[in-house]
Amino acid sequence: MASTHTVESTPETVRSGYLDPAAKPVAEVASGDTVRYPNTWTHWGNEAVFGMSFADREPLRHRYPHGPYSMLGPVTVAGADPGDVIEVSITALRTIGWGWNSFPLGVGALPHDFAEPYVHYFRFDEARTKAEFTHGITLSMAPFLGVVATEPAGEEIVSAIVSGSYGGNLVLRDLGVGSHLFLPVAKPGGRVWIGDVHALQGDGVVDQTAIETAAEDLEIRYDLHKQVALPGPIGETDTAWIVIGFAASLDEALVGCLREVISWLSTAAGITEPEAYALASMAVSFRVTQYANQTGSAYTSVPPKAIHAVIPKSVFPAQIRDRIARWLRP
Repeated sequence: MASTHTVESTPETVRSGYLDPAAKPVAEVASGDTVRYPNTWTHWGNEAVFGMSFADREPLRHRYPHGPYSMLGPVTVAGADPGDVIEVSITALRTIGWGWNSFPLGVGALPHDFAEPYVHYFRFDEARTKAEFTHGITLSMAPFLGVVATEPAGEEIVSAIVSGSYGGNLVLRDLGVGSHLFLPVAKPGGRVWIGDVHALQGDGVVDQTAIETAAEDLEIRYDLHKQVALPGPIGETDTAWIVIGFAASLDEALVGCLREVISWLSTAAGITEPEAYALASMAVSFRVTQYANQTGSAYTSVPPKAIHAVIPKSVFPAQIRDRIARWLRP
């Protein structure tokens, strides 16, 4: 029988801005178990509070040089070994009642276009469905997790700002309730970290922040799949599979993402690489995940630029959809 574990956010379970290989597991779970994370922390070790001025927030960036995200973990999955895959499924996510969008100078897609930094605070409705902006603009909330990672190989700490084959700062807005993220395992147990709850974000996250917030309630199910040759993260929703490419430029990220799509589809779907290339041009949408730029940041790491490919399930017949599902979940 699957179990539910509860992990509270405390000074012992949270690392401010990084994945810590020296941290003891906050929960040791079996495949199929759920972990509940009540009352997760806001950025900078829960020091971000509603209404804080930009001047008051700025010292926090220097106090936490690895990054702003309150990372919670790690969770280990029994039997997970390098070469396996852990499926991270978001089963519940309710935000706290407020959030913010901000940009300091020197970040985002337009690092030099504005003379003053910016911060705007939001109050959410009780149902957590709406956020009022300005000038009568109402935003429909779509909460998701910005950072999900298995620990990469090595014993050095890893900034939660960065991302790669292990996951990390994916800021993929599709990773909301009902989604699945498949992550390669590099260490025994997988050692999964989560953080950076967002209430809403557009593709590209061009000013470098979404509506940043935290969770009143977050539940994640962890499933182990043995010996799946997955080179990097793959997302899944009811309607699509999502492949992500990372690089120093958007051009390189697109090319890398496309090559991952071709390689994965030819293996998992059983079509040829030329057929996968043609299908990608006709039916796959390549979107900007994040246009990362931190030329003026206080942090020690710079996130890669990222492109994600949305592969619609509807174009495949049932037998190919089933084949892909069996490949991901053998």
